[in-house]
Amino acid sequence: MDDKEFAAEVLLALPYRANDQQVAVVAAMARFCTTADTDRVFILNGYAGTGKTSLTGALVKTLAARKRPVMLLAPTGRAAKVFSANSGGFPAYTIHRKIYRHDPNGITNGWGTRMPADNKLRDAVFIVDEASMIGTGDEKGDNLLDDLITYVYSGDGCRLILIGDTAQLPPVGADRSPAMNPDVLRRLGLKVTQATLTETARQAADSGILFNATRLRRTMAAITRRQSEGSKGDMPVPKLRAADDVVIVAAEDLPELLTASYSRDISDTIVITLSNRRAAAYNAAIRSEVLYREEELMRDDMLIVSRNHYFSKKTGGVEFIANGDILTVAAVYGSETRYGLRFADVRLSLPQAQGDPIEFDIKILLDSLGSPEAGISQEAWNALYYGLMGDDGPYADRPVDARLRALRTDPYWTALHVKYAYAVTCHKAQGGQWGDVYVDLSYIPEDALNLSLYRWLYTAVTRARHCLYLISPPAAMLN
Repeated sequence: MDDKEFAAEVLLALPYRANDQQVAVVAAMARFCTTADTDRVFILNGYAGTGKTSLTGALVKTLAARKRPVMLLAPTGRAAKVFSANSGGFPAYTIHRKIYRHDPNGITNGWGTRMPADNKLRDAVFIVDEASMIGTGDEKGDNLLDDLITYVYSGDGCRLILIGDTAQLPPVGADRSPAMNPDVLRRLGLKVTQATLTETARQAADSGILFNATRLRRTMAAITRRQSEGSKGDMPVPKLRAADDVVIVAAEDLPELLTASYSRDISDTIVITLSNRRAAAYNAAIRSEVLYREEELMRDDMLIVSRNHYFSKKTGGVEFIANGDILTVAAVYGSETRYGLRFADVRLSLPQAQGDPIEFDIKILLDSLGSPEAGISQEAWNALYYGLMGDDGPYADRPVDARLRALRTDPYWTALHVKYAYAVTCHKAQGGQWGDVYVDLSYIPEDALNLSLYRWLYTAVTRARHCLYLISPPAAMLN
């Protein structure tokens, strides 16, 4: 396959005429896809509005036209749905769904275990969007980045393209995204090709959302440059600008605006705030004052998964639900209190990147629903564990190994951890996009106007597709 011919096809598949920077990136990607050297990884770092979404869509279209196997992946179900839509409806999947398989005989501390799946594809191009979210460990001790690379390169002639935005928040607990760090990938034995898109595409020039995102990114770059030079003067503060698609919101106007957004599409509206505690307060206020829901859990309530969930066997066609996936309550059957925790039996609806949503019955943990904490306490976990595994528990008459096997499928131990999804933290929103995005900037002191806040705000701003609402921003950040 000739790389120049391949690059020309990608450029023709774009919905606009590429700028010089985009032409250079397409040429580099064409060389990467056509070279015989397969122990390489391509990192595409693209800032908001620079056209990386369009370039990716054109690349996918060209690879498919040439009958080249393509696999689109993303860290979460929401990100996969967005990736598929931006790639012309080409199927996209969560990374977990593709690279792992269940071990039917495995037991790991009571959790359903999983093993790396076999990559049976040949000469395939794996393209991972929102790669800046990929970390090197989760609550089960798994290293998602290592496992992804092992899976991809176990296939014959396969290669990997990682697409992300290093201006966004890195994974929780990390200072920098490992998947977008060339040094990390080189240590894993890969040759790295990288490209960065910084020039805003002409098609985005009139977007107030992208204007503010670009201003935030440039301010962050200026701060980083001044810090590296040892400057001790006042650091620059980004000035946010209202526009047709950017609205500065006073707190007293929020209920009316949210009601209007919900009337258009409640599932396409999100509030992003700084902490789990503020998200819990927003969720409580939205349910009572905007949606007028009096019961703790009702049909059509929107929930967000707060902990990765692995089914011991397929449930309604689902094996895995990712932390950050958003579901809708289809039915509430009842609730109960066991082992000091409260549970509810529900039917949930999980949107798919393609096709109709999947519905399935499951037990959820009510204690996490409106909690201001990220998860339940270790004491609560211990009470649940010993309540199930102790001599007075339901499996007391079984040997220890049989108790562990039973725990792996116990509905209380494997209950889904969820929170209300009307307001979320930025890490939970990362990877998704919504038509209307409300960003909570209220009660931020002047000494908190720093690089970390601007990175958080950049990530939140770039979640918006149609309209961005900035709630009570600090005066220092307004023109």
